Amino acid sequence: MPLILATQAPDEPEIFASLQGEGPSAGMPVAFVRLSNCNLACKWCDTAYTWHFANDSGGDNHAHRDDVTFERRANQVTLSVADTAERISALGQKRLVITGGEPLLQAGALAQLLEYLPDMQVEIETNGTVPAPARLDIRVDQYNVSPKLAHSGNHARQALIPERLDAYATDPRAFFKFVVAGEKDVAEVVALQRQYRFKPGHVFLMPEGTDSPTLRSRMDWLAPLCLEHGFRLSDRLHIHLYGDTRGT
Repeated sequence: MPLILATQAPDEPEIFASLQGEGPSAGMPVAFVRLSNCNLACKWCDTAYTWHFANDSGGDNHAHRDDVTFERRANQVTLSVADTAERISALGQKRLVITGGEPLLQAGALAQLLEYLPDMQVEIETNGTVPAPARLDIRVDQYNVSPKLAHSGNHARQALIPERLDAYATDPRAFFKFVVAGEKDVAEVVALQRQYRFKPGHVFLMPEGTDSPTLRSRMDWLAPLCLEHGFRLSDRLHIHLYGDTRGT
């Protein structure tokens, strides 16, 4: 069963070493693998090249604020599980971050991949809507769950699935990272935290933005709200270091 990956250049899979930029592992050296395809469509998504494909290549008609679509053939590449594992191992890192798109759409192939990498610590970044089968779940050390709020443009019945949020709320490996663009988004997070009883210290608020000035401006008003509600604040370190670029 092959994996469908995003590309960082034509025919070059997005597999790279960097510092984790977000959430509880921010600043840690890791290997990244970015998979393609997603079951949601966030208006502000900064990896729209993983799902917002042009109509002439099997397209996706969901709206995106940049009004840009991508050619599927130039932005996807298929690799065998063994080849993917070899490329990850060659990076020489001890920790692997699997991101997307929505990685758990390829859970079967991911389970095979991690069997090739038994000594790596594994983070999966997920929108929280797709369950991980036991064969994969047993190999995951951390879930970075990013439920999508109303401002993402996704309907709650698709983006906020009660049984999935209940499951992650009771999983000590799960951390919740909410993308916040305005103060009203924080009220939505507070309501979700109360409903699902997310663990103290496991909720991060992260400013939406793809440039340093926007992130810093939003963190100015996010910081006191984190203090008020007991949430953690997440920066986007990779944006400050490398800009909004692939493979970083």
